[in-house]
Amino acid sequence: MTRTADPARTELGSRLFHDVRLSANNRVACVSCHDLTHGGADSRAHSLGISGKPTAVNTPTVFNAALNFRQFWNGRADSLEAQIDAVIENPDEMGSTWPDVVAKVAQDASYKTGFTEAYPDGVTQANIRNAIATFERTLLTPNSPFDRYLLGDTDAISADEKAGYLKFKQYGCVACHQGVNIGGNMYQKFGVMGDYFKQRGNPTDADLGRFLVTRDEEDRHVFKVPSLRNVALTAPYFHDASAKTLEDAVDVMFRYQLGRAASPEDKGSIIRFLKTLTGVQETSLQ
Repeated sequence: MTRTADPARTELGSRLFHDVRLSANNRVACVSCHDLTHGGADSRAHSLGISGKPTAVNTPTVFNAALNFRQFWNGRADSLEAQIDAVIENPDEMGSTWPDVVAKVAQDASYKTGFTEAYPDGVTQANIRNAIATFERTLLTPNSPFDRYLLGDTDAISADEKAGYLKFKQYGCVACHQGVNIGGNMYQKFGVMGDYFKQRGNPTDADLGRFLVTRDEEDRHVFKVPSLRNVALTAPYFHDASAKTLEDAVDVMFRYQLGRAASPEDKGSIIRFLKTLTGVQETSLQ
């Protein structure tokens, strides 16, 4: 999972990630919603944008986002750079414009020097975006107990956690949550085996998922499958933050994605397995 990154660009990206001046009112930074001490996500059900208004969906984790095949719950961005564009210019999130952001960064002598040293053309929209994305690509969390187990350390997880991994595969969770990011590499309908949204009630536009991007009826209620890395750290769960605990999330997945019921023992084993997916943050830039 390790990726080599330019140290100077990574340092600039870290500073920008924590800089509220990227927002229109100088109050919201990337880290305001992607808390690097809370699994790279937000402990609130919905993050607050520049106006204090809650965002439409729960904030996904930024950790290991570089390993996802698309960004955002509905997959509307095909790269970290495109995701950064969308957040900075979203009136409900950072509410800024790129000319304003470039001007703010260029007026900071320290930034100006740093960009001149790291990029031949200095402070530009493309370079600011690249610096942030470069930093985000260092936000990987390898070396989880499960990673160590897969690499041959048979004692890295307990017998009960191994049983949970077996149940995770037997019940079919692995059909969507697989690959290096244990998810994040495909789309899936939320409610394969039942009408989740009818049961939950109070539908919103955000519930439409990919349909908002493609306007294809087959994409209604379809979302990017989230990575399960560090899932024990990123409550609440799902795009609507409806599951407050990991136990709640597993219950919903069994009912609406698998159409099955798990015994309390099997569910407990799976949850213990999921907790082995918590890794170690590689970057030292905080």
